[in-house]
Amino acid sequence: MSQKKIGRPPSPDSKHTMFRVRLDDESVKLLDECAEKLQTSRSEVVRKGIKRIHDDLH
Repeated sequence: MSQKKIGRPPSPDSKHTMFRVRLDDESVKLLDECAEKLQTSRSEVVRKGIKRIHDDLH
């Protein structure tokens, strides 16, 4: 009898790399303010920041 996998299948754009970073209190405060204002997660703010800096460099 074959085992049936339970759960949602991974989406094509799934985020599989975890990146930890140390932040000072001021950076955490700024990150939280941005996330709240944009109504999104801290992770999404970081991803948008990386994309914006990358775009500015090119």
